[in-house]
Amino acid sequence: MTTMLQGEKHAEKAGAQHHHAAHGDGHGEHNRIELIFSLACGAFLGIGFWLSFVSGVPRWIILALYVLTYLFGGVFTVREAYHALRKGRFEIDFLMLFAAVGAAILGAWAEGGLLLFLFSLGHALEHYAMNRARQAITALSDLAPDDAILLEDGVQKEVQISDLKVGDTILVKPNSKIPADGVVREGSSEVNQAPITGESIPVGKVPAVGGQVFSSFDEVPKASQVYTGTINGAQALEVEVLRVGRGSTLARLIRLVQESETQQSPTQQFAKKFEKYFVPAVLILVLLLMFAFVVLEEPFSKSFYRAMAVLVASSPCALAISTPSAILAGVARAARAGLLVKGGKPLENLGIVRAIAFDKTGTLTRGRPQLTYAIPHAGVDPAKLLRTAIAVESLSDHPLAEAIVAGCREELGDAPVGEATGLEAITARGVKASFEGEVVHIGNRRLFEELDYWPIPGDLEETLIKLESEGNTSMIVHSGDLFLGILGVMDIARPEAKVTLERLKELEIAHMVMLTGDHQNVADAVAASIGITEPQGSLLPEDKVTTIDNLLKRHGKVAMVGDGVNDAPAMVRSTVGIAMGAAGSDVALETADVALLGDHLSRLPFAIQLSRQTRRIIKQNLLISLGMVAILIPLTILGIAEIGPAVIGHEGSTLVVVLNALRLLGFKGEE
Repeated sequence: MTTMLQGEKHAEKAGAQHHHAAHGDGHGEHNRIELIFSLACGAFLGIGFWLSFVSGVPRWIILALYVLTYLFGGVFTVREAYHALRKGRFEIDFLMLFAAVGAAILGAWAEGGLLLFLFSLGHALEHYAMNRARQAITALSDLAPDDAILLEDGVQKEVQISDLKVGDTILVKPNSKIPADGVVREGSSEVNQAPITGESIPVGKVPAVGGQVFSSFDEVPKASQVYTGTINGAQALEVEVLRVGRGSTLARLIRLVQESETQQSPTQQFAKKFEKYFVPAVLILVLLLMFAFVVLEEPFSKSFYRAMAVLVASSPCALAISTPSAILAGVARAARAGLLVKGGKPLENLGIVRAIAFDKTGTLTRGRPQLTYAIPHAGVDPAKLLRTAIAVESLSDHPLAEAIVAGCREELGDAPVGEATGLEAITARGVKASFEGEVVHIGNRRLFEELDYWPIPGDLEETLIKLESEGNTSMIVHSGDLFLGILGVMDIARPEAKVTLERLKELEIAHMVMLTGDHQNVADAVAASIGITEPQGSLLPEDKVTTIDNLLKRHGKVAMVGDGVNDAPAMVRSTVGIAMGAAGSDVALETADVALLGDHLSRLPFAIQLSRQTRRIIKQNLLISLGMVAILIPLTILGIAEIGPAVIGHEGSTLVVVLNALRLLGFKGEE
């Protein structure tokens, strides 16, 4: 037979929850007041404008309404302009106030009021867009529960999560939130990890094998890991706490989201530089136009009015908010899809990469060995091979032994096995034990050469050579005087790897390469199964960096996808570093520009699509904002457009770019 098995409660609830409660709620209240003031400004403007056409209404009433328009429309603008001036900066808010006051001096109260109304409404909508995007991400801070059930000598005690310590055992009741990162010690259940990893279906969790002690959370098998804020299913779990407070997955995600808001994209940096030189240039132009009456035969009032119209037309308000609103909306949309994008730079760059380098282990493969073959020697009962392997390897805590036991048990089903005794590990060669009255050896070619059992039977040697050429770690099973067969173990490709690579090719990723420290035979075998045409094996970390450098020379923009540990140098060197399994790896979160939180390679095409859509919207916003300025400035200088049309055109473009950016929150792609 041939078988092929292919917080602190508030500490980190988290320096996180408290920070965002103070911050997020404060932002929300501020935004509501700003919007109310803006609408009040519009209401007073509308009433005053309507009364100006009603005969018999005293002029002072209309003027009072316009003053109220200025008051409600200008209060936030004055505050922001004041803070900017204190820092020695002349920004857009100052230009808006200057233009509004100038219009009032000319008696154009309605035009000045319209300017302030649309400007304040644009600001309110901008802040709404920013706040909505932030809330889509920082809702993470509400995931952690306030309390936990601590188990001490079998006694249940309710404590705050800030009181938990590493090593504590907690009880997680059915359908409740998990209060800390840890390892399952008792019980099996389905856990909804969507809030942290974005996985669409619950994930089965089982106790760690044999009460194994782990020095770090990263060492825990995925099937036994649980994260803060995820939701337990129908069965109770006993969990040993391994990370609390600022070290928890949830707290680290929120901190990195906060950091991402401060990392500006190339387009944001361009907009800042543009404003730095453009605003002073506008002020100089406006001052010159104010004295046009000296050269032209016109009254000062006309020159002043023209200067104010140019001031309104040239203010780059839409430019200032077009990029950050799109970036933050894109980051928020990515977070909802289980992608952590650390700022605007990687969000923009990901869409223009033309080559991607993949680490093999844990990225294109599952990252853990799996039994691929159990091939009995001629005439041997397949069940005897499986029972012997299970009995002996179940005594070992080696990762290969765990894979063999799991795979053989799956094949054997519920059939009884029996117990082996006297396990002896033979370093770098295999194991020895007693089973059913016979001495059993399970090990590699070197072990059997040293035992003088070589040469092995011809059919087994052919099988051994074949499996090794395909990249399998192969082990011979021998009991008493009989060869039972050969076991093949290999870290096999992820089920989604092949489809993901095909989709990336459709997205015109020109070059994809696989990098691994494994032997070239292993690299070739994995590459052949998933469609990678350039596997590179036997690489040290510095060799991976060299490969990235070569790809950068050939393609300009390169992404590196890895686990964030031994791949960290290459990820840092690449244009965009992408981490797999970031929910469990400290190094991945710290090193990567983008993290696939659910450990799902299949989300990479969506990330690239989202990046490209973000870039398209940013370009649209830049075209709208700069195009409007380019059109209005000549029209106002020539006197073709007055303050009213300039206000509508300028502030209208501001509203358009904000609403355009918000479209990213609904981006579908191929999530």
